[in-house]
Amino acid sequence: MLTVDYERLGAVRGDRVLDLGCGAGRHAFESARRGCVTVASDRDPDELRAVTDMFAAMDDAGEIDSPADQQLGHAVVADATALPYPDASFDRIIAAEVLEHIVDDGRAIAELARVLRPGGTIAVTVPAQAAERVCWALSADYHAPAVPDGHVRIYRSGELRAKLAAAGLYVSDSHGAHGLHTPYWWLRCLVGPRNDQHPLVRAYHRLLVRDMTEAPPLTRTLDRMLNAVLPKSTVLYAYKARAHATVQSLAEPVGAAHAA
Repeated sequence: MLTVDYERLGAVRGDRVLDLGCGAGRHAFESARRGCVTVASDRDPDELRAVTDMFAAMDDAGEIDSPADQQLGHAVVADATALPYPDASFDRIIAAEVLEHIVDDGRAIAELARVLRPGGTIAVTVPAQAAERVCWALSADYHAPAVPDGHVRIYRSGELRAKLAAAGLYVSDSHGAHGLHTPYWWLRCLVGPRNDQHPLVRAYHRLLVRDMTEAPPLTRTLDRMLNAVLPKSTVLYAYKARAHATVQSLAEPVGAAHAA
């Protein structure tokens, strides 16, 4: 289930892509499938071991058309507020559902701007304000401090745009995503975020799985309608202004992933 629209991001074969806070790797895998030189980065070594294994499985299955002398998918343990890359290392960056977890989000955004090349693009997704406020109101167990490394803020209207602009990143496009998931998370918060065995939660989860695997017209239509009025996520696409600086080559501290 992708949150980012790759056409709006502008990612093409050969681009150097950073998927920051990659989690299980959904966007990293899609980037590699598209022929991008992809770095999947996260703080959790366990997540990255699974991502590394999946990159290898995709390569073996022929899902990644890697050049003979280049591996397209890498996984790297990294802190978003101190990225281990030189300036202008990446053509495209994805930061999906990450910044709401980071206390010093301004520093993380500055790091993302630093490692993005001039003229490069970035997609940033965060929980949408309206849907998120209801979740927080329904359950204190949905967010930090009850949840370790959980959501620490709700982004107010215009707040994320302003923070991106302060780092030299200019928003060019935006949209809502995963509207069909909004009522699901409200239900989860209502019955208890950890109560995933509640009959209503299980029934709604089956609906979401069917939507993701079969894409029935009814649920796809409902999702599009909810994306316009009550999305679960807000997606911003921004670019870094071009400069006369020379773009540096991609650093590859990727050996850390294999040692992780």
